[in-house]
Amino acid sequence: MANNPGKKGGSNLGRYLGYGIGAVGLDLSYGLFYSYLSYYLSSVLGLKEAFLLLLTPLARIWDGVNDPMMGTIVDNTRTKFGKYRPWILIGAVSNAVVLALLFTSFGMSGTKLYIYIGVMYILWGMTNTMADIPYWSMVPSFTSDEKERNTVATIARTFSGLGQGIITIATPILCPLLSKGMEVTDKGYSASGFSKWAIICGGLLIFFSLVCVLCTKETNVVYGEKQKFSFKQIFKVIKSNDQLVVFMVFAMLSNAGWYLTSSTAVYYFSDSLGAPKAQSLFQTIGTVGSVLGLLVIPVLSKRFTKRTIYSISLVMSILGYGLMVLFGPILKITIAMDICYILASVGISSMFVSQTIFLADIVDYGEYKNGTRNESITFSMKGFLQKMAYTIQTIVLFTSLRVMDYNAQLEAGLGFNEGTKTGIGIIAFGVPMLFLLASLIVFRKKFKIYGELADKVHDYITDKRASEAAQKENNAE
Repeated sequence: MANNPGKKGGSNLGRYLGYGIGAVGLDLSYGLFYSYLSYYLSSVLGLKEAFLLLLTPLARIWDGVNDPMMGTIVDNTRTKFGKYRPWILIGAVSNAVVLALLFTSFGMSGTKLYIYIGVMYILWGMTNTMADIPYWSMVPSFTSDEKERNTVATIARTFSGLGQGIITIATPILCPLLSKGMEVTDKGYSASGFSKWAIICGGLLIFFSLVCVLCTKETNVVYGEKQKFSFKQIFKVIKSNDQLVVFMVFAMLSNAGWYLTSSTAVYYFSDSLGAPKAQSLFQTIGTVGSVLGLLVIPVLSKRFTKRTIYSISLVMSILGYGLMVLFGPILKITIAMDICYILASVGISSMFVSQTIFLADIVDYGEYKNGTRNESITFSMKGFLQKMAYTIQTIVLFTSLRVMDYNAQLEAGLGFNEGTKTGIGIIAFGVPMLFLLASLIVFRKKFKIYGELADKVHDYITDKRASEAAQKENNAE
């Protein structure tokens, strides 16, 4: 049964902005984990690549259980504050604590450090899931109207990009300032600097999530019958929604490409170029592109379908990455590479907004096809595919670093050879281009929710909600 939707106009904009603010905090934690954890563990703490290659897939096995389980828990939640907001706050507080602990080694070394990092790594994924699934699951609950969903998704992705931008721009500058003692590397990074920065990000995560919870009301929530968690149910939801499977494949590929750039950029600027603070300019330019990318959907939607807009976004990203490979690791014209990042970032930003909209459409499609909605279980797949994308980038990155004898060169302290420097650049900009191209091919060939089918789904959901509202009024009388 659905609650009545909120009023149109200014009050909705306030709710949407309040909702979007929550994404800033989530992406501070998310960005620090995905963009800098690999470098922190390998280059600051000195953990071996083999450990990280083993840890990441093992964590994904647990996520395969934990993420859909959390989705079921959220779907079954019934409180006077709604079913999403309580978990957003609980998850944010938990994730903030674990983030600070993950980036604080307490002077440990050897086996004890490896065990500690393994536990914190898995706990970060669990607590991030507690906040991330209910947060993004709220998108369909705002409205069934396509234009309003575009607005909600765009606002949320705008604030999400802001959080990511803060991490990528500020970390190379603030970490050295927050560091102390003789532990600071020649690149300016240290264990103490990362620890203090993680604590600050954790505090901001709690603050922004609290603002989100206080400013946002759940006004169009659909409550189905409570269900017990079972793998059979999860597999049934996935198997019965063919477009969810297709989405997971093409989104996983494109996300893996972007994560590879995000996590390898610190290696490229610190180790290949020897200019870690130059990463801040690169990421600032990328943030400008991300902001411009948010205009792509509103501008192009006047003339093109969502399918065409998404295709344009991926093509722009592929072209941008191709130019970055040319001007970066090949020609070594860094400023030209930075400028080309605008084009790639415009496409990536638009891509992420479109994916959020697609997932809301997939929830509706599941209800249209199967009669059950399964919002949170469906959205839990978003978090899981992102972690799988991170696993792919981790395997590519650390396998490549191992082949290039990165750790041996790091420990020797004599700098990196030209092959390693160029190789890191290819990993950062060349391989992601291939992932994005594969994603585009899968999307164009397999994703079906557009045109006549999309219209049928929308009409079905609209008529069903109207019928439910009328039934509720009759029961009240």
